[in-house]
Amino acid sequence: MATGRATPPLLKDLNERTVLDAIRSYSPVSRAEISRRVGISKPTVSLALQSLLDAGLVRETAPDGDGPSYGAVFFEPVPEAAYVLGLDVGARFVRGALCDLTGDVRARQDVELSERTSTAALDAIETLWESLLATSADVEIDGVVVGVPGAVLNRRITLAENVAGLEGEQFAEELRERLDRDVTIENDINLAALGEQWRGVARGVDDFAFISIGTGLGAGLVLRGELHRGRGGAAGELDYARVGLSEDFDPCAGALCELTRELAHGRRTTLESPYDTRLIFAAARAGDAVALEVVAEEARRIALHIAPIAAVADVGLVVLGGGIGANGDLLYDGIRRLLAEWLPEPPRVETSSLGDAAVLTGALAIGRRAALDNVFVQRRARA
Repeated sequence: MATGRATPPLLKDLNERTVLDAIRSYSPVSRAEISRRVGISKPTVSLALQSLLDAGLVRETAPDGDGPSYGAVFFEPVPEAAYVLGLDVGARFVRGALCDLTGDVRARQDVELSERTSTAALDAIETLWESLLATSADVEIDGVVVGVPGAVLNRRITLAENVAGLEGEQFAEELRERLDRDVTIENDINLAALGEQWRGVARGVDDFAFISIGTGLGAGLVLRGELHRGRGGAAGELDYARVGLSEDFDPCAGALCELTRELAHGRRTTLESPYDTRLIFAAARAGDAVALEVVAEEARRIALHIAPIAAVADVGLVVLGGGIGANGDLLYDGIRRLLAEWLPEPPRVETSSLGDAAVLTGALAIGRRAALDNVFVQRRARA
């Protein structure tokens, strides 16, 4: 059987990619240090460097520190070689951010939705697109990644009840037409999990879950370091964990307010109808007995949703986000105590370190990962 033989163009591509990866990892770095680190001869490194310089992917820079450079030329990657636009479509706002290839956010803006419809979301995205691009001259957008409150499979959105008209494939198609480029659509909680993995509390953790608790409930699962979407893109839809059960253990805002109404009936409390989750947690911090009882029950309900994930997937960490999940000072002791009673190896439970930026951060993480490869693939056209 004939064996394949590396051709000069293939070797040239491999050398250029190796040199570019070394510059991204060790910059500022000299030609000689690149050669030592990757095991490629200095003349070959020089040829690769010239190609990358011509493509605008790397540039000369000053050495790091005050030590002697002995006349060596140092190199660093060009962050502005491409940008990524991340978008977070919610029920009340669309959030947008623009980042460069290093992951530095160059601009961030939010637009309030006029109504909870896909048309309003598309209008808001178009406004953000124009506004964010106006912040930087000659911005080259490599990709657009959008987080939506629904399950996503092959650009088709399902289980998106918070924004009317979002379900189906039409949203992705209309967005592509308005922005005149392809877009990547992903579940917002999945993106939040990837955001925590990239720049949040889950850095370095291969198996964890991100659970968002607010007006709705959802989870993003990362297993063996990779996002787990499931067969139909609906992995982590925790609302269905209650199917077939008579006990009401919904931890979302509506159920929490209804529980407060029931417990407050005929009792002395500082809480008044209509009940609001922020006021409930504030009253608990002030020592209100009814509010403290509500919070204790909320901790139990959250623990009941964490336990099956921990038992089946054996995750080492659960990150809680959303408006309710952020109240760790009141909830976490109860959650951790119950998990320790129920499970032989309970996971660590922590608050999201990114807050309402988690979805955007995940969108930028996906887009940046693709852009780092795309600018290399397209480098000859750039040159």
